[in-house]
Amino acid sequence: MYPELYTPGPPDLSPRPGRLVSLSACGRTARRQQPGQEFNHGLVLSREPLRDGRIFTVRIDRKVNSWSGSIEIGVTALDPSVLDFPSSATGLKGGSWVVSGCSVLRDGRSVLEEYGQDLDQLGEGDRVGVERTAAGELRLWVNGRDCGVAATGLPARVWAVVDLYGKCTQITVLPPEPGFSPATPIPTPSLEPSAPAEDSTLAEQGTSGDEAFMVSPAQARPETFPNSLESHNEFASMELSEVVSNAILSAYNGGLLNVNLSSPPAGEAPGPSGTATSPILTSNDALLFHEKCGTLIKLSNNNKTAERRRPLDEFNNGVVMTNRPLRDNEMFEIRIDKLVDKWSGSIEIGVTTHNPNNLEYPATMTNLQSGTIMMSGCGILTNGKGTRREYCEFSLDELQEGDHIGLTRKSSSALHFFINGIDQGVATPLTPPVVYGVVDLYGMAVKVTIVHNNNHSDRLRRNNAILRALSPEGALRRAAPAAQAEPERLLFHPNCGQKAAITHEGRTALRPHATDDFNHGVVLSSRALRDGEVFQVRIDKMVDKWAGSIEIGVTTHNPAYLQLPSTMTNLRSGTWMMTGNGVMHNGTTILDEYGHNLDRLKAGDTVGVVRREDGTLHFFVNGMTQGPAAWNVPPGVYAVVDLYGQAAQATIVDDVEVPQVPEPLPEGNNQVSPSSPSSGTGGSDLRFHQLHGSNAVITNGGRTALRHNCRSEFNDAIVISNRALRDGELFEIVIQKMVDRWSGSIEAGVTAIRPEDLEFPNTMTDIDYDTWMLSGTAIMQDGNTMRNNYGCDLDALGTGARIGMMRTARGELHYFIDGQDQGAACSGLPPGKEVYAVVDLYGQCVQVSITNATGPMDNSLATSNTATEKSFPLHSPAAGVAHRFHSTCGKNITLEEDGTRAVRAAGYAHGLVFSTKELKTEEVFEVKVEELDEKWAGSLRLGLTTLAPGETGTGAGSGPGLPPSLPELRTKTTWMVSSCEVRRDGQLQRMNYGRNLERLGVGSHVGIRRGADDTMHVLVDGEDMGPAATGIAKSVWAVLDLYGPVRSVSIVSSTRLDEPEGTQPPSPSSDTGSEGEEDDEGEEHGLEGQNQVAVMPTALEFLENHGKNILLSNGNRTATRVASYNQGIVVISQPLVPQLLVQVRIDFLNRQWTSSLVLGVITCPPERLNFPASACALKRAAWLLRGRGVFHNGLKICEKFGPNLDTCPEGTILGLRLDSSGGLHLHINGMDQGVAVPDVPQPCHALVDLYGQCEQVTIVTPEPGAASGKRAGTQGDMEKADMVDGIKESVCWGPPPTASPLKSCEYHALCSRFQELLLLPEDYFMPPPKRSLCYCESCRKLRGDEAHRRRGEPPREYALPFGWCRFNLRVNPRLEAGTLTKKWHMAYHGSNVAAVRRVLDRGELGAGTASILSCRPLKGEPGLGFEEPGENCAPPREQQPPPVLLSPSLQYAGAEALASKVQFRDPKSQQTHQAQVAFQVCVRPGSYTPGPPSAALREPPDPHFSPAELEWVTKEKGATLLYALLVRVE
Repeated sequence: MYPELYTPGPPDLSPRPGRLVSLSACGRTARRQQPGQEFNHGLVLSREPLRDGRIFTVRIDRKVNSWSGSIEIGVTALDPSVLDFPSSATGLKGGSWVVSGCSVLRDGRSVLEEYGQDLDQLGEGDRVGVERTAAGELRLWVNGRDCGVAATGLPARVWAVVDLYGKCTQITVLPPEPGFSPATPIPTPSLEPSAPAEDSTLAEQGTSGDEAFMVSPAQARPETFPNSLESHNEFASMELSEVVSNAILSAYNGGLLNVNLSSPPAGEAPGPSGTATSPILTSNDALLFHEKCGTLIKLSNNNKTAERRRPLDEFNNGVVMTNRPLRDNEMFEIRIDKLVDKWSGSIEIGVTTHNPNNLEYPATMTNLQSGTIMMSGCGILTNGKGTRREYCEFSLDELQEGDHIGLTRKSSSALHFFINGIDQGVATPLTPPVVYGVVDLYGMAVKVTIVHNNNHSDRLRRNNAILRALSPEGALRRAAPAAQAEPERLLFHPNCGQKAAITHEGRTALRPHATDDFNHGVVLSSRALRDGEVFQVRIDKMVDKWAGSIEIGVTTHNPAYLQLPSTMTNLRSGTWMMTGNGVMHNGTTILDEYGHNLDRLKAGDTVGVVRREDGTLHFFVNGMTQGPAAWNVPPGVYAVVDLYGQAAQATIVDDVEVPQVPEPLPEGNNQVSPSSPSSGTGGSDLRFHQLHGSNAVITNGGRTALRHNCRSEFNDAIVISNRALRDGELFEIVIQKMVDRWSGSIEAGVTAIRPEDLEFPNTMTDIDYDTWMLSGTAIMQDGNTMRNNYGCDLDALGTGARIGMMRTARGELHYFIDGQDQGAACSGLPPGKEVYAVVDLYGQCVQVSITNATGPMDNSLATSNTATEKSFPLHSPAAGVAHRFHSTCGKNITLEEDGTRAVRAAGYAHGLVFSTKELKTEEVFEVKVEELDEKWAGSLRLGLTTLAPGETGTGAGSGPGLPPSLPELRTKTTWMVSSCEVRRDGQLQRMNYGRNLERLGVGSHVGIRRGADDTMHVLVDGEDMGPAATGIAKSVWAVLDLYGPVRSVSIVSSTRLDEPEGTQPPSPSSDTGSEGEEDDEGEEHGLEGQNQVAVMPTALEFLENHGKNILLSNGNRTATRVASYNQGIVVISQPLVPQLLVQVRIDFLNRQWTSSLVLGVITCPPERLNFPASACALKRAAWLLRGRGVFHNGLKICEKFGPNLDTCPEGTILGLRLDSSGGLHLHINGMDQGVAVPDVPQPCHALVDLYGQCEQVTIVTPEPGAASGKRAGTQGDMEKADMVDGIKESVCWGPPPTASPLKSCEYHALCSRFQELLLLPEDYFMPPPKRSLCYCESCRKLRGDEAHRRRGEPPREYALPFGWCRFNLRVNPRLEAGTLTKKWHMAYHGSNVAAVRRVLDRGELGAGTASILSCRPLKGEPGLGFEEPGENCAPPREQQPPPVLLSPSLQYAGAEALASKVQFRDPKSQQTHQAQVAFQVCVRPGSYTPGPPSAALREPPDPHFSPAELEWVTKEKGATLLYALLVRVE
């Protein structure tokens, strides 16, 4: 049944239109008045309600380009005769459905995205219509083509509505066309139209669903190329690229591809009308996301779209699942809608047997340990563990916005994944019968939408993606064998650009009509290049008509299948090109100012390219190498030449002698242009600031800024320079990318607002103070237009245009367009005020980069770093001499009382004061608040600075050269605390530190201290607030800012007297120690003269080339990661030399992340290395230590080497050393952990990746005694070493006192929680930090513990309690003085939980009288004082205690037969564990009898001990003394 035919009648449009609409042509034409000034109020409705099957069609008569957006069309249940017209169709309520762009809105809210054709792209003459079917469906028709169901459930009475919005200014109603109104509805899902009758032909031919590829909802795939693309109704509405794509896919239909993702299940033939005979799905049965989802997920679009909230703050908790289980052969497919460029890792997809109604959603699906199969990266994870590392060539982490990912469970139980329509093969052959689809929006992935494969444009996009994806696979499969008799000659491939031709048997390529067109001249080599093979061409002919010239490079795409673009820089995958004098990768510039400019070549010049075996790409101009242009280029790439612009013809040059590619020269001698970023000369330190608008992204080391989601967001992308501009300094940017979706474009100017103080608005013209901007042709100050028709129009600039800004010394603002001064835009900029360059990436402008024309580099920061490291010999005055303020101070400061009191005489600022001398280590500079002025806000500020007070320039003495406040003191490195914030050079480093200094009152004391571990501490009223900052320089002065309410302070501290050497307390580096208690934990592994460590010949520093999130300071000896958790690679500039120990100290850990630093070496030159996000991505010439593993080029080559680097606490010193045979040694706190990597190639450089928790490291120099590598004393000396906090210090390499591995040891924390469950009195145990010590594998290796020790007289060996955690017990002082000496032996006693309290109360294992807590007799035994038992004194027979079993090995004493196990539930994790307890005791020699083991053991006893002496038995009272409680948890 067809719709009714159109018959002329009354006017088709309602006589009541929107406010700006005028009707003509008998009510069939509508025009929006004032189209240049107004963009809305253009609503018109049909005069009568729509009849079922009648298509209401309009033609677009006129459009303007002043606005964005265009025609909107739909239906409404509102009667136009009584309607109060809103300004636009999206404002219609009460039952209105409107198609806007490619979205469907109901009552102004989006219900369907990516629907049909984008109405904004229609032009004049295009036709668009709406139809209400008998089934109550809304269908959109564009140029006579049905776009499918847009909405369902329409009321019976609706009017057509058209909005002449934005660009659309006039329409005319046309007679209706045949619509979609079958006699009986076809039983299909409500939102997926059934195939028309034409599709039944394909079904009747028996084409299987796995072989058919649907190119549109209404047409079958063509089996042959058409002779003409005109007048054939099968191809009438198809693009040429679509026809070519389908024909190529037809050739591959024999099994290479399986791309029909919407075919019927296997074994089910299509029905007579082209529909599958599978069970009919209702609209409620469609695959959607389940309403129960991860905590950060927001669902929209009828639960078809899932989005992770706060994507820049959180990277997980984004799990979503399908609302029902998947059916056999049913495709679950999603489209990636949004990515962010902050995190590593991306989307993960798979299936799970868990019902979403009952599942407690994990942070990430890979944490689920049952019933889950996930694709992550390019591998398959089953129950969180990798089962297939390289499942497919694609990686989910590399997919882009718009890419599709799908999966299906076949009826054979095999699970397949699909990427952009390509079947990746069987992921796992056995999949449970009932599984739900699951998506993890992890890392970069922010938003996805379920797609149902009924969108023609999606199919065509995936079709092209399939063809592009074929090429790298084909290239890799065609990689040449290792040895060939004769290499095939390099020729051009016959498949070339539209305007190119191949002649001379494939050796010459040309553009025959070079004067008519400048592009479509791409040609590729006929085969892939071999490693080291040079592809070189000679330019034969050039034309003078165009700009630009030849471009050359390589691509992974096979020319046989590639749809050649107009120019190769448009290709967004697998392509590296040299263009002009830059290098581009996938259309994005990765190197500026690289080599010779190709645009300046002439006929006869040659250009070439070669990929070397190490994966580097080199270009040649006239036979001269231009240096490495790219790294990690895959093998099997094809050479590509783009005959662009002036280049009209080129010929391959045969018999090319491979030029020698030298290694990169030291900095300053590289063979690149002087303006090369890596040349070490030229360039500017001007960058974009890390603070910016919410939609802006800063990349390329701060030189590039872009607006992400540029097609959905047009503002909130303000970027600002990282420092103020100097007078006469040019800040120039180049526009690199634009979109044509919006009106308006880039805005640029200057502002006097510091980036830290700027609350970034939507657009910069919203700022109403201290801002000057150029918008279009208007000069605006503080948001108001000062003048129009300035000499340039920013809205008219296109890609490649350069914009510069400069403030002159006279206070004028000048703009430069493409290097040309446009004259003074405005004057009166405050001369004494700093101004920052600011750019607003608004509207059409998407991406800009700072050019090399930007002003010269400022060297002041570099020189300050050098001065920071000066170390002058200081002689402290006698003890008791008070500190003084330096005479250099702020201009409002008056010093009184001989420089011990400072008073701010006026105002609220200019109150800086300094200490007279540098602060010595651990010296406290303390003041008391004397007077407050409550009318001001703010707080006292204090800190440490490397600025010597006498070096403030012209202001020395009176201080005019000093800034008004401490945050602005940036000439030298300064650390400060203000309120409760910690800042470094004005940049916020930490919040919520210590007590808020705003709450100080009169009489409050506040001090500053530089710790021995290079940390800064603040003390308030004598209480240490803890470390505020790390990596503090050696030579620092105390600095205070009497700011705001604090008006005066007086010094209350004194300088410290230098003690004579003999009176100083022992330190970890002391060679001798005092007599005291010996412990068994800290003894070092002596090097014993082996592999002597060389003394460092020169001061080491980090290389300037580093990860983009790294900030170097302290003379390039301290590296700090300032953002995110990755991009933190640093390399030590000097190569490693044999026996040179290179060490770094962990200064700061951020516990919000997991994992920690990575240490290793690289053997490739680091000066021009493009560092990846993490060191693990280095795939060549890299040996890395990560966690407890050793990795080579990303592959693990050794497990369980040394301690776990992820558990190293702050203060740990890590070192690398090459021995004489080239073996790489790891040192931790000076302890040699052995050879990690043998035979490391040289030269090599030490590399540190500040990853995860590790945020700051500093290069440290070994002490003179340490550099020798010799033991500081003999074994006997060590047995007399000092005890500090119950842990014997390592004589030479002990970790800093504040460093404790227990802070980050999970096993120690678990054992501590079990010990707390025993409810033992705290008085039995030593107080922290002497309370406990962990002997897990990580902790004991970190300390360098030996497995066995000797103790007592005569010495007897015992084993350390590896695998246990020790809790030290208090010892009675008299017992300690009388019995606990070096003469007693050490042993272990297995026990059980029930006996622990009884043993502790008794004080020993046998029946004794003295408590370990005091010297008094126990209750119930009056009159018995303490009396040390005599040697071998046995008690009377009636009091003889039972024998006590001991062992020098806890492997025996802790066996289950002697130390019973007990189950407990961890109160933190709620997991069940098994635990054992034992005692470590001191045993009096001669009181026990050694013998063989009496207990039956499941495992053999400790082989280190003789079986005849493994068990000690004693019956003597007072023969044992409890030393520690031991806990082991499984």
